[in-house]
Amino acid sequence: MAQRGIREYDGKRMLFRALAERFPSFQERARRLALVAPDTKEKELLEAHPWLKKEKLVVKPDQLFGKRGKHGLVCLDADWKTARAWMRERMEKTVKVGPAEGTLTHFLVEPFTPHKDDEEFYVAFKAEKEHDVVYFSTKGGIFVEENWDRVLESRIGVLREPGDLEIKLPVAAERREAALAFLGGLHRLFAAGHFTYLEINPFTFCGDEPVPLDLVAKVDDTAVFECRALWGDLEFPASFGSRTRPEEAFIKSLDAKSGSSLKLTVLNPQGRVWLMVAGGGASVIYADTVCDLGASKELANYGEYSGNPTTEETYHYARTLLDLMTRQKDPKGKVLLIGGGIANFTDVAKTFTGIVKALEEYRAKLVAHKVRIYVRRGGPNYKEGLERMRRLGTTLGVPIEVYGPETHMTKIVSMALAG
Repeated sequence: MAQRGIREYDGKRMLFRALAERFPSFQERARRLALVAPDTKEKELLEAHPWLKKEKLVVKPDQLFGKRGKHGLVCLDADWKTARAWMRERMEKTVKVGPAEGTLTHFLVEPFTPHKDDEEFYVAFKAEKEHDVVYFSTKGGIFVEENWDRVLESRIGVLREPGDLEIKLPVAAERREAALAFLGGLHRLFAAGHFTYLEINPFTFCGDEPVPLDLVAKVDDTAVFECRALWGDLEFPASFGSRTRPEEAFIKSLDAKSGSSLKLTVLNPQGRVWLMVAGGGASVIYADTVCDLGASKELANYGEYSGNPTTEETYHYARTLLDLMTRQKDPKGKVLLIGGGIANFTDVAKTFTGIVKALEEYRAKLVAHKVRIYVRRGGPNYKEGLERMRRLGTTLGVPIEVYGPETHMTKIVSMALAG
C-alpha cells in the first residue's frame, strides 16, 4: 500500500458528492470549489464559476501542508477582487512552512462560512491493520493539538459495517443526529475510497448541516482502478518543498510515451539499498520489507517497471537508476535488488536484456562502488532471463546472486542486508 496525499480540492469534491443525499446543501457545495493554478485564465475561471463574484470567499494554498492559518496563509471573508489580489501577491512565491521551503502554485477558493471559534469540531479517520481509528473533539481548529486531551478515540474493526460508529458525541442534542450521520458518512466514504487518512479540522454547522472547513487526506494509490469512478481525475501532487529531479522527470517522460508503467522516486541519493523492481504491488512489498528489516534510512529509491516494457525502455530505466546509484561511494558498498513477483505477461528475458546491457555499460562504476546484486524473478521466459544474469555474473566483476520463483519473493532483501 502506497499512501499518497491528495489536494483538499479533490477530497472535498469527493466528500460533498458522496454525502449529498444525506445533506442536500452538499450538492451545491460540490460545485462551489475552484482550484487556481499559475496557468488559470481568469475569464475562463469566472465563466465556469460565476459564484466567485457573488459571494464572500476563503482562499488558501492547496499543496499538502497544514497549519496554513498559523502561517498567515488563509484569506477570509474576501470578495473576488480581494481574493484575486491576495493570490497574485503569493502565486509562484517561495515560502517556508516549518522545515519545508517551496513555491506556492495552487490555491483553493470556496465560499466563506461564518462561524464562532467555540463551534469548531475535529474528526479524523486513520487506517490500521486490524481496524480504523476514529478521533473526535469539540475543540477543533488550529489549537487541536494543544487540546489533545479532549480528543475521543474509538475503533472500528475490519469486519464491522463501514459507518457503524460506537462513539458518544459530546455535542448539543439538537445536532447529535446530524453529527453522527456526518461521521458515519465520512467513514463510509473513507472505506469505499480506500483512504488511509482523512481529517476534517475544523468542521462547523450552518443551520442543521455540518460544513467541512479544512480537509487533509491520503489514499492508497494501488486502488486507482477500483476507485476510478469515485476518485475521478485524481492528481497526486508532490509533497510541498519537494523538487522533481531531472532523472525522475526523464522516467516520467518515458512513462508518458509508453503503454507500460515506469516510475521512479529518489528517496535518499546517499542510500545504500537500491531497488529495480518489476510490478507496482511488488515495489510496495520490497520497500516495506527493507523498512521492516530496519534499513529504512538506507533505502535510496522507490519505483517500478511493469506492463511488459520494451527492451529499450527497460535499458533506459536501468541506466538511469545505475547512474544515480554510482555517483557517491559508500565505504560499506551498495546493494542493488532486481526483484519482482511472477509476471503474468511481462517478458522477463526481454526486460532482462535491457538491464544486462545497462549493467555492462556501468561495469567499471559498479566495481568501484563495491556493488552487490541480488536477482529474483519469475514469469514468461524467466529461465532465459535468469540465465543471462548468471552469465553476466561471470564477467561483470561484481557479485550477482540469481534466484527464480522457487525462492520467496523478498528473500533476497534479507540476503542483501545480511551481506
